[in-house]
Amino acid sequence: MTGLQSTVLEGSAVFAAHFMKRLIFSASLIIILLWTAVLPANAQVNVTQEHNNPSRDGLYIDAAFTPANAANLTRDLNFDGTIVGNVYAQPLYIEGGPNGPMVIAVTESNNVYALHADTGLPIWSRTDIGTPAPQGACPGNIIPVGITGTPVVDLASRSLFFDALIDGNPDKHFIYSLNVDTGATNPNWPVNVDAAVPNFSSAVQEERGGLALVNGIVYVAYSGYNGDCGNYHGWVVGVDINDPTQVIGWATDAEGGGIWGHGGVASDGTNIFVVTGNTFTTPQSPWSGGEAIIRFQAGPVFNSFWAPLNWQSLDGSDTDLGGCSATLIDVLGATPSQLVLALGKDTNAYLLNRNSLGGVSPPVAVMDVSSSTLRGTSSAAYPTGEGTHFAFHNESGELRAYIINATNPPTMALAWNVNDGGRSSPWVTTTDGTNNAIVWVAGVEGDQRLHAYNGDTGVTIFAGGGANEQMSGTRQWNTGMVARGRIYFGADNKVYAFTVPTGTPTPTPTVTPTATPATPTPTPTATGTPSPTPPVSPTPTATPSPSPSVTPTPPPRVTPRPHPTRRPRPTPPPRPQ
Repeated sequence: MTGLQSTVLEGSAVFAAHFMKRLIFSASLIIILLWTAVLPANAQVNVTQEHNNPSRDGLYIDAAFTPANAANLTRDLNFDGTIVGNVYAQPLYIEGGPNGPMVIAVTESNNVYALHADTGLPIWSRTDIGTPAPQGACPGNIIPVGITGTPVVDLASRSLFFDALIDGNPDKHFIYSLNVDTGATNPNWPVNVDAAVPNFSSAVQEERGGLALVNGIVYVAYSGYNGDCGNYHGWVVGVDINDPTQVIGWATDAEGGGIWGHGGVASDGTNIFVVTGNTFTTPQSPWSGGEAIIRFQAGPVFNSFWAPLNWQSLDGSDTDLGGCSATLIDVLGATPSQLVLALGKDTNAYLLNRNSLGGVSPPVAVMDVSSSTLRGTSSAAYPTGEGTHFAFHNESGELRAYIINATNPPTMALAWNVNDGGRSSPWVTTTDGTNNAIVWVAGVEGDQRLHAYNGDTGVTIFAGGGANEQMSGTRQWNTGMVARGRIYFGADNKVYAFTVPTGTPTPTPTVTPTATPATPTPTPTATGTPSPTPPVSPTPTATPSPSPSVTPTPPPRVTPRPHPTRRPRPTPPPRPQ
C-alpha cells in the first residue's frame, strides 16, 4: 500500500489500528472506483453536426441501445416538439448551457428553434431571419426554400452556423452565426455569400448538404435546383468563424457539378471532401470539376481529386456521382485502410484511398451495389465483430448493407438487404462502438415510422411500433439523431422524440476518423482569394439591399482555360434529388 509503512508489531491495540487503516483505505478505493464508473454517464453529450461525426458515418455509441431495448422503443408523448415549417435537416443535441439540454431544429420557413430535450418546449426561437424564397429557380422540389442543410455547432464559442436563403430580387444566401444558448445573432454575422464570393449567384444555387466546421472554418457546399436550370456550379464556401470577413470560395470550372448529397461536407479533421455531380461539357472537354471526389486543404483550397474513367459518359447521361455525399471509412488491416466512399446514380459504390485520390483513374474498388438509382441520401458506416460495413437506402426504398473486406486492395460484399420502403439516410447505434450494431431508418415518403435492423444480419429489431409511433410530414433524405437513450427525428412542424426503456444511458461520444492526412501537394491553380464581406444587416429583411458592387474575378479553376461552349440540352426529366 503506497505511503503506508508496515511493521510487525506486537500488541492488539497496534494491530487494531493497522486493521482500521486498511479498512478505511479499501472503502475509499471502492468509493473512488464507483465515482469513476458514474463519470461517463454524467459527461456532456453533444451532437453538433450531420450524422454525428465529421466522417459522416452516422455512428452513435449509446449503451441504452441494446437489441432488447431497441425492440421496445416508444414515442415520448410528453415531448411537445412543436415548430413551424418543413424540415429537411437533422436535429442537433447540445448540452452545457444555462437552460438544460437542447434540441436544435431548423425549417424551410427560415425558423430556428432550441427545444428543451426533455419536454420539447421552446427555450428560444428565431422567426425573424427573413422570408424564405417561395421556390427555387427551376422551381425545384423544395418549396419554399429557406434553411435546408443541417447546421453545425462550435462548442468552444457556443455558436450555431447555418445557411438561409432569403427572398428578394434577387434571392440571397446568408451564412448565419447565432449564440446557441440565447439565439442572438453573433457580431459581424451574417455573411452575404453573393457579396463575399465573386461570381457566386444565389439565384441559381441551392444549399442542401450539412455544414462542416474544421479548425475554425465553417464550410458550406452548394448545388443547383431540381431541373438543372441556370448557370449553376458546384461551390464550396469557407468562412473563418473568428473573422467572417475572411471568405474563400471554390467552384467547378464547368457549369453544373452540383454537390447534392444530404451529408454535404465530410472531413478527416484536417482536409475536407465533397462529391460533385454532372457537368455540362463537350466531347473534347478535359475534366473540369464534375463527377468527382474532391479533397480540399483548409480554405477551401483545391488539393486533389478522383473521377472515374467514364466521367464524360456520366456527364452526358445526367448520371451524377455526386447525388450522394462522401463517407470516410477506416478499415483496419486493409491496404489502403483510410478510404472514402462515394455512391453514384449509376448504382456503383466506389472506394478510394482518401490520402491519394489519383485523378482520372480506376478506383481502389468498385461494385454495382443497388437495384435502383442512388441519390440524395447519405450512407452510414460502422464496425462489428464481422468487419466494417456501410449501409444505404436506394431510390426504391431498399436498405442494403455491404461489408468491406480487409484485403489488399479492399473488396466489397453484400452483407444483407431488406425491402424497407422510404428514402431516409440511415444511422447506426452501438452499445460500445462495435457490439450490438443496429441500423436505423425512417420510412419517409413511406410508412413514416422508424425501423431498426441487426447490423450484421439485417434481422428486424424494431418494426415501427404502434399507432403512437407513426410520424407525419417526414421529408426525403432526412436522418435521425441519438442522444441519452433517445432518438430525435425532425418533420414538418414537429420534432419527434422516441425513447428506450432503460435508466441513464452512456453518453454519445464523438468518434473522429483516425486519418493521417496526406502531405499537401502544391497546386499552381489552387482556388480563390479571400474576399472581404461587406457590412450586412444582422437580420436581413425579406428583400435584402442590393450587394455593393464587387470587381468580378474568375472563379477558381482546376486548369486556366476558357469555358467550353455549352452544348444544347433537352428539357431534363424530373429529377427527384
